[in-house]
Amino acid sequence: MQRAFGLDVPDTVAEMCRPGAAAVLVYDAQAGILPHVKDGDSLVERIGRVLDAARAAEVPVFYCRHVSLPPTHLGVGALRTAMAWQRQDRADAVGSPFPPDAAQTAIVDELAPAPGEPVFDKLGMSALVGTPLEAALRDRGVTTLVLVGAVLEIGIEPTARHAADLGLLPVVVDDACGVVEESAAQRSLDSLEYSLMSYRATTAEVVAAFGAQARN
Repeated sequence: MQRAFGLDVPDTVAEMCRPGAAAVLVYDAQAGILPHVKDGDSLVERIGRVLDAARAAEVPVFYCRHVSLPPTHLGVGALRTAMAWQRQDRADAVGSPFPPDAAQTAIVDELAPAPGEPVFDKLGMSALVGTPLEAALRDRGVTTLVLVGAVLEIGIEPTARHAADLGLLPVVVDDACGVVEESAAQRSLDSLEYSLMSYRATTAEVVAAFGAQARN
């Protein structure tokens, strides 16, 4: 850890995850999303390990989930996005794949929030747009956002970029982030590394860092 200008500046991911500095975001661990990622059972197990370690170390855990508005209330941008994702040529043919109360929108039981852990609904890709997440992190003095969930190449990458632009340290736990298309996921990781604005870690590294917190 460095000390500069009155601030503690971490050198390593373990230092980024020090007491009072880190929070975990579980991104879109939903019943309608996780079945589409590769090696889903192992992914759930690794995410669970991160959550267990975070809770033991009293690192706050937040959730986000993707929800859909009815097509009648979508704007032009949202309609064009829905057309692209649903492979539709006409705007009046799109549906609402993730209604708030639908079974596929729910967080999977294996990764259910513990009592008191908030779940923020979002309409777009960055978990920091249109949700109270940033306000909650700022209020707790969090500087490191640890990212797990799905899908790496779709929503986790833009969330990491957004977090960095807000002055946070995004830590992508790459083996606890689900992937649909491996080549696209690798491009996302390469792009994040090229920008030098985010950090990568494994489940084992983050669990060890949180474990060190719990022992202190």
